[in-house]
Amino acid sequence: MNKILMATAISKMFLSEQMKSSLGEDGAVEPLVEMFKSGNLEAKHCALGALLNLSSSLPNAEFLINSGITGPLLQLLFSVTSVLMTLREPASAILAAIAQSDRILLHKDVAPQLLSLLNLSSPVIQLHLLRALNSISGHTNAKRARSKIRQNGGVQLLLPFLTEKNVDIKVAALNLMCNLSKDASQELAEQVRETHLDIFVKIVSSPTSGDEKAAAIGILSNLPVTDKKITEFLTEANLLPLLISLLETNITASLTPQRMLLLEGIAGALVRFTVPWDKKLQSLAVGLGVFPCLVKLLSEGSIKAKSKAATSLAQLSQNSMVLRKTKLPRWLCVAPSADTYCLVHNFQCTVKSTFCLAKAGAVSPLVQILEGEEHEADGAVLEALATLMQDEIWENGSKVIEKASGVHALLRVAEAGNLNSQEKAIWMLERIFRLEAHRDRYSEIAQALLIDLAQRGDPTLKPMIGKILAHLELLQTQSSYF
Repeated sequence: MNKILMATAISKMFLSEQMKSSLGEDGAVEPLVEMFKSGNLEAKHCALGALLNLSSSLPNAEFLINSGITGPLLQLLFSVTSVLMTLREPASAILAAIAQSDRILLHKDVAPQLLSLLNLSSPVIQLHLLRALNSISGHTNAKRARSKIRQNGGVQLLLPFLTEKNVDIKVAALNLMCNLSKDASQELAEQVRETHLDIFVKIVSSPTSGDEKAAAIGILSNLPVTDKKITEFLTEANLLPLLISLLETNITASLTPQRMLLLEGIAGALVRFTVPWDKKLQSLAVGLGVFPCLVKLLSEGSIKAKSKAATSLAQLSQNSMVLRKTKLPRWLCVAPSADTYCLVHNFQCTVKSTFCLAKAGAVSPLVQILEGEEHEADGAVLEALATLMQDEIWENGSKVIEKASGVHALLRVAEAGNLNSQEKAIWMLERIFRLEAHRDRYSEIAQALLIDLAQRGDPTLKPMIGKILAHLELLQTQSSYF
């Protein structure tokens, strides 16, 4: 009885995070778990109440998982014994709490079992189960868990929740679907119908919560951009102006976690509307004002949003040369305007007519991303900058990138980036160092890094590094580096 009274007291106390952690460290979790496993109904109820109060602390969640409580909690949820029914809600809430620890992934059957309970539970329990599945599927190393949920029909089970009246359950289901679609865009496209797409668009257009919008846009951003039917439907549903309007509204506001997810989703969804093989769609996006929003994202968004924005800018910039050629005048009545004349493309460029990165003011913020501590966006940024160094314009593009302090940034990527980023950075540096002015200015700081990279770096980089060293007159053009 004393144990029951103490457990009841803990369950009703207001506990700060520090107090919860202290109780866990002092050994409160294990006896409460034992009390739940072996006690009578009253003891079980009091123990679960106390554990629920302690479980929101991440260290305590790990204590709970290590104590072996996961299996008994699941057994309780599957139980049809009427006297145990009152314990199912706190049990599901504890599972939702402990799922925030990635140690839950060690229990590989938890996610499929939670999924199988979804349609057999009350709304309160459904919400806890969805939140638990969300946490499990959202862990960085949860790719296998997400795959298992999908294999067990996770997406099909979630689709009916899109019309759920309970907003919390609907948002939790949307978030889970967004997580499941991260690495299975084609699989998602095969299961989502136009009626579901219409629901997503209506969520974006209606005055719903930011969480609901962020999840719906996140799902849309994960659908394959190569699916022309989806693109056509979303274009006709006027999703593009909705996304740009939302982006303009949220991009200057303070970056809360909710707003960060929203901007990441919008940036991802815009990649569909800037694909290089559809210039008409690109023109529509640029006409609606996507360019300044994308450039703003390079400075204001999270690293994921910056990466997606850079991808869209790269796709737009890929067509700048083609658009320049189609708009070349046969003769001029007046001298070209200095304001619109582009040093990269040798043409009267504007953002709307030729999708020009230089005229959009995108070069400096792209370079600044390469100078930052986070490297997730490096690949997308380099792809964007590389469009300014195509064969016909590499010399002018080199000068513009160098003027934006791009050489230092490229050397940094060459030294510390992943292999793909290193290859692209070194390819760009080789073109930059073809120009004597750049060799004179940067030879001293570049040569030690490049020699070290040639000796210690990946062997695939050596031939291109050899070309740069030849430009710097540190290597004969007949060297074995080639």
